[in-house]
Amino acid sequence: MADIKTSTMDNLHTQNGNFMCGVVEGFYGRPWTTEQRKDLFQKLKKWGMDSYVYAPKDDYKHRAYWRELYSVEEAEHLTGLVSAARDCGITFYYALSPGLDITYSSSKEIAALKRKLEQVSQFGCVAFALLFDDIEPEMSEADKEVFQSFAHAQVSISNDIFQHLNQPKFLLCPTQYCAARAMPNVQNSEYLNTIGAKLAPEIDIMWTGPKVISRLLTVESIEEVTEVLRRPPVIWDNLHANDYDQKRVFLGPYSGRSPDLIQRLRGVLTNPNCEYGANFVAIHTLAQWSRCNADGRRDLSLNDTVSADIKLETETEDGCVEEAPLTLSPNMYHPKRALRNAINEWLPEFRRKKSVTGLMAKPQQVLVTALVPPVLPSVNTCMSLTTTTMSNASGGSGPVATSSPSTPTPQGNLQALAEVCGTVGPEGIPVQPTPQVPIMNSLVAGNKVVCLERVSVPPVEPMDCNPTPESSPERSGIISAPVEEDVPMVESGPSLSSPQSCLNILSPEEGLVDHEDEGLSHDDLALLCDLFYLPFEHGHQGLQLLQEFHWLKANAHVVTGCNGRMAADESIDPEATEWRIRARRLDEMAGALDRLFTRLAHCQNRELVYDLYPYVWDMRGIVSLLNSYVKWLAAGQVPQMVSTYVQGTCTWFSKGWKEAYMSGEQEPWVFRGGLTADLQRLIPVDSSNDLFVYKAPDMPSGKMYKIRPCMPSDAASVYDVCRRTCSDGMDGSSVFIDMPNLIGDKLVGAFLTLSPEFCFAVEECGDDCFEEAISRASQVGRAIMGGRVVGYAVAALDARQFYRRLEIAWLPEMCDKYPRPEKGDSETLTAVEEIIEGLHNWKGDVPEVILAQHPSLIATSILNTVLDQSVAKHLVTILLAALRANGSFGCFTELSVRDKYTIEFYSKLGFVELGRGATEDMVYFGRTY
Repeated sequence: MADIKTSTMDNLHTQNGNFMCGVVEGFYGRPWTTEQRKDLFQKLKKWGMDSYVYAPKDDYKHRAYWRELYSVEEAEHLTGLVSAARDCGITFYYALSPGLDITYSSSKEIAALKRKLEQVSQFGCVAFALLFDDIEPEMSEADKEVFQSFAHAQVSISNDIFQHLNQPKFLLCPTQYCAARAMPNVQNSEYLNTIGAKLAPEIDIMWTGPKVISRLLTVESIEEVTEVLRRPPVIWDNLHANDYDQKRVFLGPYSGRSPDLIQRLRGVLTNPNCEYGANFVAIHTLAQWSRCNADGRRDLSLNDTVSADIKLETETEDGCVEEAPLTLSPNMYHPKRALRNAINEWLPEFRRKKSVTGLMAKPQQVLVTALVPPVLPSVNTCMSLTTTTMSNASGGSGPVATSSPSTPTPQGNLQALAEVCGTVGPEGIPVQPTPQVPIMNSLVAGNKVVCLERVSVPPVEPMDCNPTPESSPERSGIISAPVEEDVPMVESGPSLSSPQSCLNILSPEEGLVDHEDEGLSHDDLALLCDLFYLPFEHGHQGLQLLQEFHWLKANAHVVTGCNGRMAADESIDPEATEWRIRARRLDEMAGALDRLFTRLAHCQNRELVYDLYPYVWDMRGIVSLLNSYVKWLAAGQVPQMVSTYVQGTCTWFSKGWKEAYMSGEQEPWVFRGGLTADLQRLIPVDSSNDLFVYKAPDMPSGKMYKIRPCMPSDAASVYDVCRRTCSDGMDGSSVFIDMPNLIGDKLVGAFLTLSPEFCFAVEECGDDCFEEAISRASQVGRAIMGGRVVGYAVAALDARQFYRRLEIAWLPEMCDKYPRPEKGDSETLTAVEEIIEGLHNWKGDVPEVILAQHPSLIATSILNTVLDQSVAKHLVTILLAALRANGSFGCFTELSVRDKYTIEFYSKLGFVELGRGATEDMVYFGRTY
């Protein structure tokens, strides 16, 4: 396909007369900066697009403080944006969202609205929008005395403002903005019919399609709403919006919309990812789509005028859209080809030298209970939650009404998953604490966003991913002097740039990144896009990861024997051979992701790194965990009699799950977490949601951690970690200088000797060995050498049996190795002598009530130099999965009541106190899985 910026094909924008195409910045969370918006205008111009709508929900004076006029400083920035857009030929629409608390019948309120928009018009703005999404659908008592209905009130104020501003370009976002919100349906909605009949015909109306986030837009659905609204709609497209889910970013191509729609629409505005740098593909492929007039996924030789409506996706058996044909006319749109084109142009962006200071933080609101996503509605974009909507499942990035019928909750396996993965209240809604929502200002600095204050608000529906107060601060009397705080905001840790955490984008002249660009390739970016594809669709390589791990887990029995022995010789066992070939394939895929992760961490455009690194870091950690589990399976440690325990429940491969996910009948926040969560759910550990809750690093780094089964040669390294963490989390090497192996013999030696099949080590691969860090072993099960061991997790499947073997085969040897200290009764024992005395006096009298529910014994530790919070949790997860695969559903550990560090460490891993130990100095901690 010819480059879209130089293509000579007919421009459908011109053919259609006034088709608008561009971007609406309409999400919740941290707004884009002034400089990012100016960069966007340049890209829109380059790609032949013409419109931008300023509507960031959490920007200071757009919604929560809509009545307030702009200060001189803010006016200067806004004027600069309007001018920059005009210079690029982009229409700048200034949008205001007064619906939270406006009284439609109040002349004072109307005057305030007019005054605000008049001020913006003085900045050179000639296009405006009023947004009435995410509000209560009921009028105040005062309004009920004046207006016949809610729709009449909104029409009245919109027409008045439209005339007052001398009939400029004007957009309206209705409260019922999609078919799922229309009451009772689009055709019979009194609200929509009133809007269509009474609103000035020159005002364009925004519409998101069948759903808040619509998988498909069909000609039939557009014709239906066009008839009701009496004008073609402007599509507010939430396909790439991600403000409802911190685990997901959408890097797939514009899809599910046939170019046949263009002649039936007034325009399309994409409301994309919160992360500005993550939107290259979304906007670039929309631009390609807008310049086509034929659907490349439809066989045009067939006389089928509605085939685009029936099936826009030509899917392969695994659910992926098939690759684009090699020969396609330039005027035909195919998402796969569009993606390739976009990646080719995106690649140089990563090599631009752009610096960022401060700590990383995702722009979305920090969602509560960020566990493996339950199959239930969660929190998101564009809609306030009220008592009238508590049971509704809405969400997305854009408008959402509050009085719509509740979205059906998936049944069967989907509901079962919800019960496993989330804390659910009596109404079927996840229990959530009241979030602290920041009010931000993006119009006081060119390269950063300032947080003014945080406001407590009640839980919200998905469309209201980052909510603002039910009533504005001015109405509720809580306006306070702004307290400047640069964003991104971080949970803890000092800023590396200033007392406040700051996202400060520097020009190349102001600062350059010292890292050498390691050369991200087209294949790297193709993998990145596949792993974070679209709301209703995983990319091809993402699906491969799911399928390979699922198959390896389900067929692990072919490489195991009844007692953990290896299966028959692979040369005469084709099933075992196939298993190991596919295990190597998974290992290669994990290696490709390691390569992407490390290269991204070193690329020169730090703004892009900050936007994408947290997602890739999380995905890389999960895939590495799955690969480690497969390596453990490869060692043949799953007895056939209990191998069914390796099967997970309610996963992508459960009956109806994939179909429900891909159908588009459920909003995507019902399946929160995307591919990352689907991979997590394949790990056979139930009730382990807490093990996937961890904070991403504050700064990007190429450092990786790999978990693998312990080898005999690891004993010295494991002993070293044990020695360096044994003294209440501190290095105890000096205490054991004369007997360096004593503490290791006491705490981990018996596990390494008597239970080696449940021993794991975690290795650190540093930034200083890039090529070594991304190289993979050529044979599955072979250790990845070169890293240093920084942690371990060991276990005994059956604690009763382990204790018996300990008394017979381990303790006598230790007692001979460490003779009992010879001291009088009145003499005080040293720390070393106390440990030796403990070996001689050991008793394994664990209460039966503990062993009944927690039959396995574990021990784990990790060096305090490991700052990555996910490492310890992944290490414990794989250990618990190994125990679960062998039929155990609970474990415990013995701790000293004086060891506060270790008690806190285990508590953060989900362990709870079970009771006192055999001595008053000991306590049992345990958990189930």
